[in-house]
Amino acid sequence: MTCLMSGTQLIRAEQPLNIDWSNIPAQKNPYLDVPVLGSSQGLISQQQEKEIGEKVLREVRLQLATIQDPWLETEIQQIFSGIYAQTGLGQPIAVVLIKDLQINAFAVPGGLFAINAGTIVSAKNIDQLAGVMAHEIAHVSQRHYSRSMESIKGQGILALVGLLAGLAVATQSADAGAAVMMGSQAAMIGKRLSYSRDQEREADRIGMQYMVLAGYDPNSMADFFEVMQRSSTQLSYLPEFWLTHPLTTSRMSEARLRARQFNFNSKPDYARQQRFELIKWRTLISSSNPNLTQLNIAAQNNSAAALALASYHIQQAQYQQAKKILDKIQPSEVQKNLYHLIWSDWYKSQNQFDQALVEIFSDYQIAPENKALAMQVAEIYILKNQPEQANQILNPLSTRFPRDVMVWQLLQRAANLQTGIIREINVLRYRAEVQFWNGQEVNAIKSLLQAQRLAKDQPALKARIDQRVAQMQDAHDLDS
Repeated sequence: MTCLMSGTQLIRAEQPLNIDWSNIPAQKNPYLDVPVLGSSQGLISQQQEKEIGEKVLREVRLQLATIQDPWLETEIQQIFSGIYAQTGLGQPIAVVLIKDLQINAFAVPGGLFAINAGTIVSAKNIDQLAGVMAHEIAHVSQRHYSRSMESIKGQGILALVGLLAGLAVATQSADAGAAVMMGSQAAMIGKRLSYSRDQEREADRIGMQYMVLAGYDPNSMADFFEVMQRSSTQLSYLPEFWLTHPLTTSRMSEARLRARQFNFNSKPDYARQQRFELIKWRTLISSSNPNLTQLNIAAQNNSAAALALASYHIQQAQYQQAKKILDKIQPSEVQKNLYHLIWSDWYKSQNQFDQALVEIFSDYQIAPENKALAMQVAEIYILKNQPEQANQILNPLSTRFPRDVMVWQLLQRAANLQTGIIREINVLRYRAEVQFWNGQEVNAIKSLLQAQRLAKDQPALKARIDQRVAQMQDAHDLDS
């Protein structure tokens, strides 16, 4: 039996509902059966959850190798944001791509989501990725950490941050890949979570609703359960939580039965699969120790793999090999933006900056909101010694993506091309943001304090620096 919420009435259906789930508007969600959480159900506020999420983000970046790729990050962010929008929680903090090829993913309060490269390359389609994301999003939307804080009550927010960040790093060990969707949320506080079993079931149930409302096939959640089960047989050691909360046959069967209740009309979507192939192969070359044999074989008949191989050759300064591959590719409509970005990278590598700009400028004019295109254009302006043009693009980006280290790095490079005392101040300001969001909080505050001293005769700028120093100090001293 399905139980679905329609307004204030509960619809109960013995048979699958004949609803086109992919067309349900996110802002209405009339079929979403999710418990309404009052403010009293959690021991920490949503503002504190946001602060926790940002703190864990900085710790993860400090301690783990992450993928720095604006195009790839944007693609994963779009999938995640479409599902997260179903929760009504506002904008997520960030999506972090971790280079590890083990299967793993986790989310923490405030909307921080991290996913291993291994999860992406192990999936067969975008819908399976969406299933992983939806499960983790359900943990966040139902505030499972906050609702389970009684066990560490009195230890303060930093105690929870330490537990979350500690396990986020620990789960990247060679034998920890099975943690994803196996209780990764509950595992972060271990046996002290008294509701972990119920929370995992709740995350399965609610997560499936989120992914369906976002237009993804719910059967894919069960499909990826099977992928994870197969991967677990290759591990020499299973984490303790896996042993006490295994991915059983009954749980997979339950997921299958639940998915059928939605009667989701899954139609072949060639463009969506093309998009996934681009994501998958680009993730592979960005990960630690990519399987180049697999990539070379696939590139012979798969243009997405060929584009990834061309990018890999550029990264390795093998420019002629890259050009030979790019010359042969006839990109589809889905592939064009990435194809032009890779050609632009090739021209940059040859110091042909005008041609690099021409290659992508039309795409940028059509979609100036696209972060990957905007950052590429801004970097080319920096390479052409045109910092003013770069700043016109980067300043709005830093407002839209204030936690994006790559944006702050480009702003620092642009500031370095300027002259006078403003150059010194801005270089320090932007360096501080890079340091702060990379987890180097003390160094970030020191950089800002130095900028503060230099700005003593610039009252407006000094006031902005004063405010940011106070914000960073508060974030560093989260418990005080």
